[in-house]
Amino acid sequence: MSKRKRIFSTPTRTICISFAIIILAGSLLLMLPICNKDGQMISFLDACFTATSATCVTGLVVFDTFTQFTGLGQGVILALIQLGGLGFVTFSTFFSVALGKKMALRSMQLAQESFNTFDINDVTRLVKFIMAMVFTVEFAGALVLSTTFIPKYGLDGIWISVFLAVSAFCNAGFDILGREGAYASLINYNDNPTVLITIALLIIIGGLGFIVWNELLNYHKTHKFMLHTKVVLIVTAILLVVGTLGFMAFEWNNPETMGPLPTEQKVLSAFFQSTTLRTAGFNSLDFATMFDITKILSIILMFIGAAPGSTGGGVKVSTFAVVLMTVVSVVKGREDTQILGRKIDKKVVYRALAIIIISLFVVGVATCIIYLTSNPGGVFSGVDIMLEVVSGFGTVGVTSGVTAAANAITKVVLILSMFIGRVGPVSLAISLTMSGSNKRNQVIPEGKIIVG
Repeated sequence: MSKRKRIFSTPTRTICISFAIIILAGSLLLMLPICNKDGQMISFLDACFTATSATCVTGLVVFDTFTQFTGLGQGVILALIQLGGLGFVTFSTFFSVALGKKMALRSMQLAQESFNTFDINDVTRLVKFIMAMVFTVEFAGALVLSTTFIPKYGLDGIWISVFLAVSAFCNAGFDILGREGAYASLINYNDNPTVLITIALLIIIGGLGFIVWNELLNYHKTHKFMLHTKVVLIVTAILLVVGTLGFMAFEWNNPETMGPLPTEQKVLSAFFQSTTLRTAGFNSLDFATMFDITKILSIILMFIGAAPGSTGGGVKVSTFAVVLMTVVSVVKGREDTQILGRKIDKKVVYRALAIIIISLFVVGVATCIIYLTSNPGGVFSGVDIMLEVVSGFGTVGVTSGVTAAANAITKVVLILSMFIGRVGPVSLAISLTMSGSNKRNQVIPEGKIIVG
């Protein structure tokens, strides 16, 4: 096997490498003086951090996007967000289909891995649906947002609306509202339900996943849902409700966050924060001033994340559901994991457990490194640092202020966390292992071990 074929020997490895190439190209572009308002080159590390955050649709920033980058620089970031949100494989597959090229089996396997679809024969139709849905939803979102931003900023409001719509649908969390104050995000829009509800809906739509939306829009034909769709919809609804009630309970009287707001704005803001923690990264409240109990709730929501095959991150709602129901099944003395009356394949259970364990390991190690090397004098608490790490790993983008004060070590750790979180911890682990081994077919003697 040639060196090139070994490098791209598996779909997961190809996807990981494609993300790395996009990040490198974006970093080099963002370094250019023409992309920066001060006309100076920024460091490669800062450019790489920004490009990684955009490509991994995270939203953590070392610079305020509006005050640092020119229109061209903002355009590069938006392109990285769109590419990262959908994946390079999605775009390349779409153009192959649009040009009438017949897809090779390897290309279809790569697309199947990228889309997280069950049926390889469904790839061509699905990619057409994805591209049509993406641009339709983003256009509709930009249209609604423009009713607020065009009257406020004139023609510049068009660019703001488009940027926010794409960023929200791709669950990125980047904004160009720094003209209202550096790192302001949506803090000035708690009294504007049009903006907050539109952004929230875009986040939810992007976070449900294209497989789910394909089923929802074809329900009138099939009159049934796959188990995957049912699980995603149920868990998503539960997390949104729990998150909203949690924010209302913990932050209702906090004078630094929801305390001064009228009742209706408190409810809307709590719902918005619960939604944005599904991996979007916008914020209408200052996370640095929230109570620790609220930050812990945020960490849990960010770690779980959105659905597979979506523009969101985290360990995914279906992964969480499988692990949770495995525990329930063990407690009830069942041999197999069951969800909604269906037995789950053990391979799926093992993969879900691997994702959770590796993710916890990555978050734990990253938190310890930053705490020990980048927190002199204990400026930030362990909860603040963990929130920042999980925000990066879950590709969320909310911040407690750690990124703004980050040194080189913290930036590198967060870059790696964002990359691992976006491509998936198990996918990355698989891509780094050697392929072609036949050891999986070996018969291994059974051993006895006591647990519990």
